[in-house]
Amino acid sequence: MAQSLSEIAQTLKDANKKVQLIYAFNGSGKTRLSREFKELIAPKNQEAQEEDVEAKIKIMYYNAFTEDLFYWDNDLDNDSDRKLKIQPNSYTNWVLVEQGQEPNITTHFQRYTSDKLTPSFNEDFSEVRFSFERGNEEPSEFVKISKGEESCFIWSVFYSFLEQAITVLNVAEEADRETDRFNDLKYIFIDDPVSSLDDTHLIELAVNIAELIKSSQSDLEFIITTHNPLFYNVLFNEFSRVKKTKEWRLERLIDGTFNLEEQIKDSPFSYHLFLLSELEKALQSEDIQKYHFNFIRNIFEKTSTFLGFNNWEQLLPQDSREAYHKRIINLSSHSKHHGEEISILDDNDKRMLRFLVREIIIKIYNFKSNNNQLVTEEDVTV
Repeated sequence: MAQSLSEIAQTLKDANKKVQLIYAFNGSGKTRLSREFKELIAPKNQEAQEEDVEAKIKIMYYNAFTEDLFYWDNDLDNDSDRKLKIQPNSYTNWVLVEQGQEPNITTHFQRYTSDKLTPSFNEDFSEVRFSFERGNEEPSEFVKISKGEESCFIWSVFYSFLEQAITVLNVAEEADRETDRFNDLKYIFIDDPVSSLDDTHLIELAVNIAELIKSSQSDLEFIITTHNPLFYNVLFNEFSRVKKTKEWRLERLIDGTFNLEEQIKDSPFSYHLFLLSELEKALQSEDIQKYHFNFIRNIFEKTSTFLGFNNWEQLLPQDSREAYHKRIINLSSHSKHHGEEISILDDNDKRMLRFLVREIIIKIYNFKSNNNQLVTEEDVTV
């Protein structure tokens, strides 16, 4: 159902879940949704009244705006003293100055980058320089780190803040907590943390986030959005035994509205599974179009890569394999002439698609189907 982002934000708030995990393609509105949700929980006029460091926090969020708190001074004149500057704000002031989280930030940062790459803060924590430790007394040159490493560093600052907040709130009695600043904290919204990591570190990051969230004993609620299928899958599996969880897929519609669709509970998202579900919907509704052969070809290609086949046609039935291959190629490739570009398929092409979905994708390779009554046996001429 088409909704505005503010309506979707309200849906997430009303869900009352410990963890809500949202998958969305880039450009679908994840960052804007995080802002809408923040505005719902802590409107700007209220935020303006809570600018001082001692103000109690209702929501913490990590998104592209968090990264805007950090910017580079590249020392263009001398090209030697490159530093990442930190805009004055109560958030970093509390983490760095009051709580002294500098060692923890360094530890988290080096976990995802290199144990030799070391951040060094100045006295008032308004800027940070990076250098590679050489293991001797010789000073090293300050370097400008990559965009991915920069994102890792900013995430490490937020992660240290989040870790501290969870630790404080795990103390049940408010009077026994080391600070009352988090007493009103209710929501944590994390939008696509450090997507530039390689797969190994991305998995490690997902596991670390899941472990930290599962350690939370308070009534904190967490919302995590991502466009990365691997990151989503790891989190999905990590939270599979956590009570009060919900999985969504956010879609941006052509008219500029949005759709928040609940994910299948027992099937983590992956692109080939998404294509398969779209094929099943098309077959069930009898709305089979030429582009659906692009879907099935994409599934074959991804499956053959995973299984180690050199060519995806090796997955096709041995009988008439070449004929199936040629027909799929013809139907999934762009034709040379405009007159050939029609979306209507004849009945035999539709029967072939049904046959391939049932026999190859579901029956032989045992992908889970959303509809056990998907197709019946039919003759196919290729």
